[in-house]
Amino acid sequence: MSEKLLEGDGKAFLVLLLPISFLIIFLVATWRFLLALIVLGIGFQIWQQYQWQQWSQRVNPVFHRLIRENQGKITPIDLALRGNFSGSAAKRYLDSKAAEFGASFINSEEGGEVYYFITASILGNILDSSEPVKELPAQPVTKTARSLLAPPPPQPLEEEPEAELPPPTVHTEVKQNLAKQLVFGSLIQSELAKRLNVYSSTVYKRRNDPEFPEWTRSRDPDGIAWTFSETTKEFFPLEEG
Repeated sequence: MSEKLLEGDGKAFLVLLLPISFLIIFLVATWRFLLALIVLGIGFQIWQQYQWQQWSQRVNPVFHRLIRENQGKITPIDLALRGNFSGSAAKRYLDSKAAEFGASFINSEEGGEVYYFITASILGNILDSSEPVKELPAQPVTKTARSLLAPPPPQPLEEEPEAELPPPTVHTEVKQNLAKQLVFGSLIQSELAKRLNVYSSTVYKRRNDPEFPEWTRSRDPDGIAWTFSETTKEFFPLEEG
């Protein structure tokens, strides 16, 4: 009984030993070829990664322009149309940028994905537009202030000139407040909105309007016209020629 068990175990061992022997012989004979395949595979992966990085560097300027134009909102088709490449490449690029900058995306009603990249300027505009400005009481221009702005009437030679009036307190305070606000030579959107007694979102919508200086002059308590700088995103008093 024991001899039959030993004989069966020996045959089972031989059945396992033969495939293992053939595998060892195959590896010894072809290990150089297998090693070359592994090296080629790793090299191909590195080359593909390098090509992707070079392509991404060329796409970055297009991506940055779209982010500024669309206030941080972008879709794969927008990038593909602007850059003239495939939609799959655009989606892969946006996925990598979303992971890099922590952007969010949602599925639109049309079935596509919309990516949101929040920059500092976009966040500032959102915060400014979300804070309504309280209505300030209108500041009437006094007769004395109007008389200072108008040229004095000619006086007859035989009459004594009238005594000069001291500058009005209201006009002086307005000038002092404006000087304090213009410490850096300009105002930000929320500061100008408070000065004009309007909402910050109203200033944001009108800032690129050609009639913006005249509109601000009509609402400014000191009759000053303001202009918007696209470079600094600030508002500067417009000097009259």
